[in-house]
Amino acid sequence: MSAPKDPTAATQAANAAVLAQLPFADQADFADAMRGFVAGLPEGGVRTPNGTAIWDLAPYDFLQAADAPATVNPSLWRMARLNMASGLFQVTDRVWQVRGLDLANLTLIEGDTGLIVIDTLTTNEVARAAMALYFAHRPARPILAVIYTHSHSDHFGGVKGVISQADVDAGRIAVIAPDKFMEAVGGENVLPGNAMGRRAQFQFGGLLRQGPRGQVDAGLGKTTARGTQSLIAPTQLIREPIETHTIDGVEIIFQLAPETEAPAEMHLFLPSLGVLNIAENATRHLHNFLPLRGAVVRDPRMWAHYLAEAIDRFCPAAEILIAQHHWPVWGATNVRAYLEAQHDLYKFIHDQSVRLINLGRKPEELAEEITLPDALASKWYLRGYYGSLKHNAKAVYQRYLGWYDGNPATLDRLPPTETAIHTLRYMGGADAAFALAQADFAAGDYRWVAQIMGQALLAAPDHAGIRALLADSVEQLGYQAESATWRNAYLYAAQELRHGKRDIPPRPMLAPELVAGLPTDLLLDYLAVRLNPTRAANAAIALDITLTDRAEHWNLALRNCVLACLPGHRAATAHLTCTRATLEALCLGLAEPDAAQITGTPATVLALFAMFDRFNLMFDVIAPPPSLRTK
Repeated sequence: MSAPKDPTAATQAANAAVLAQLPFADQADFADAMRGFVAGLPEGGVRTPNGTAIWDLAPYDFLQAADAPATVNPSLWRMARLNMASGLFQVTDRVWQVRGLDLANLTLIEGDTGLIVIDTLTTNEVARAAMALYFAHRPARPILAVIYTHSHSDHFGGVKGVISQADVDAGRIAVIAPDKFMEAVGGENVLPGNAMGRRAQFQFGGLLRQGPRGQVDAGLGKTTARGTQSLIAPTQLIREPIETHTIDGVEIIFQLAPETEAPAEMHLFLPSLGVLNIAENATRHLHNFLPLRGAVVRDPRMWAHYLAEAIDRFCPAAEILIAQHHWPVWGATNVRAYLEAQHDLYKFIHDQSVRLINLGRKPEELAEEITLPDALASKWYLRGYYGSLKHNAKAVYQRYLGWYDGNPATLDRLPPTETAIHTLRYMGGADAAFALAQADFAAGDYRWVAQIMGQALLAAPDHAGIRALLADSVEQLGYQAESATWRNAYLYAAQELRHGKRDIPPRPMLAPELVAGLPTDLLLDYLAVRLNPTRAANAAIALDITLTDRAEHWNLALRNCVLACLPGHRAATAHLTCTRATLEALCLGLAEPDAAQITGTPATVLALFAMFDRFNLMFDVIAPPPSLRTK
């Protein structure tokens, strides 16, 4: 396996220039990131009983070096070192956080008799380890409530490592979430989950080797934890813009902030403790309006609005600001200044992107033209470690105007592979394009080389020189990137180009424990998006479903190559009677319909379940899929 290559002179110069652009002498964040530290994990990581690493920071020991190597942007190196802070931290009286055991934080509030847990990390294994770390240093108390701040899986996926479904069903534990939480989970995580999972490999760099020439960070934290994801549906939704509830003697003011960093999100203020939890709307960097993994485009105008509302409502009473990533801000004056700068960051990008849109700029043009004022660009906690100014500006364009840039010449472009074939024909063929690109690479024009060699690979996927040059160019772009997600995407692309896609064992398209927490209509909607219209042509099937353990009745109707789901009994050609777990297995492709569970016409049910695609996680991203390759 060939090793990553050295940084070129152009990359070394670009990274060296960063040292003169930013205030590296300011080391206050390093003290704040470790303030209140109590203890780390006893064994330094989280492993399964058979020894498989779920979470391990040991491979990041190279980050102990203060000076960045030439293969890493010095600003990103600084953030990667800060994100090594790991363990149990006391924020203030009754408020604790476990940080650095996953991408996100787990926050604990000590009530009068029990605990309130805010967000539960990505997987059960790391969440269980986080709770064990807390209980190793604090008295054992029952968990009385779990609060999900928002609808991303690194904030709810480990819930069954913290509490059980049985305790929730028995009413012993409340699960509280923002309005439309479950709808957001399905829309962002479930229906496009296969594609999002593949793209996340590039965003987070989970298949890269950690090191100065590989993955160093993910911006929000080191990376996402491995293990088993789960979901327990909320028992209580916060529906009003502002709601106040007292949980185990702790007054909490909830502020809804929908369509910000997540479609369903909320802030929490604890007036008796002076603590404002801003969820993920003001973490220590520029966040994403549209992450590289894909998502519903976020609304930066409303993002700024809800930050302004939080400032107006909770400052100066907010003496400490915590978030569900990174480390806190202490001091009422600092909290206000921090939130005002975060507000200004998001509003500036929104307003200036829209200004340029109205001046006629296309997405790529406005991304090149927009620059932050020095007062914002010079603040460490506004730097683009996760989002980036360029792709956020393009996201604003997409939110308002969509994919079409208004030029009819781009209205019906050829697909990428056909475009590439014609482009190379105009350039005189693959060899001629390759020769020109080699000269541009030598001149340090890596963006252009990546762009044109990316096209060339689609037209000539077996051209070894093109593949190698594309890998070399994206690698240098990765070495220069300040954004952790851009770096990971570039370097993982180089790895796949050189060594091919990883052979990942087959797995269910969605984690079974996550699916178990979904409402049935969303589960059946997931089935509908797998319907292959070629297999369903001319078919008309109506299937009634009775779930024996939930007293639920559903009807699936197939017509015109569309699978519709409606509650209740309706006219049907067949009836399926089963448990909810059996339905989940059928929808995940882990089981086949059992004729013994079907009345009416069993053959129609068997035919229906044969019409669904099985998604392959490792689809082609950089090179053309085999079906589109030229002979």
